[in-house]
Amino acid sequence: MVPKFETHVSRSVPLYHEGHDIILKISDYFVKNSSVCYEIGTSTGILSYKLAQRFSHKSAKFIGLDIEEDMIANANKKYILDNLQFINHDVLTFPFEASDFITSYYVIQFIDPSSRQRLIDEIYETLNWGGAFLYFEKVRAPDARFQDIMTGIYNEYKLEQGYTAEEIMQKSRSLKGVLEPFSTQGNIDMLKRAGFVDIMSIMKFGPFEGILAIK
Repeated sequence: MVPKFETHVSRSVPLYHEGHDIILKISDYFVKNSSVCYEIGTSTGILSYKLAQRFSHKSAKFIGLDIEEDMIANANKKYILDNLQFINHDVLTFPFEASDFITSYYVIQFIDPSSRQRLIDEIYETLNWGGAFLYFEKVRAPDARFQDIMTGIYNEYKLEQGYTAEEIMQKSRSLKGVLEPFSTQGNIDMLKRAGFVDIMSIMKFGPFEGILAIK
């Protein structure tokens, strides 16, 4: 699964590469020479690698975290830079250092809903004043009619990417009880409870959204 992960997810997630690009551009406003920056759920490590490459002229440090040992093994083998480190650890128990920039790319939606607020609280406390949390999530629509529309749009997108109807159904079944997205408002409310005030949606395609929160 690891060797094919990036190809698979780029076909499954609309604007996958564009999302990476906007994260890189936004990071310019927050990463300083002394910054410690985290990616929560780094998977194969490609986004953390892009960030570390972008700031190779600075003394900033980039850390990719993932609970999957094989993902971290792949990242450590494939992406090697002096300012980049990959760690196999459960993000819910990880001892974060003070940070200026934290990102998560379609990962928090897989964390048990009962633990998410605790994680967002920890992220807020970890950030230095003026630091940013930039995360992308699949989101639920605010009511049933909008949810039907968003589901239809996404299924059409996957068909256009070459997935069969049976593959789409199998994927939907496999994610039951695993992928538990919140609505846009639910994510914003969670950020506000943690202490964030400055919050903005910075990218959206149907049920996929990027949110920037600044401490």
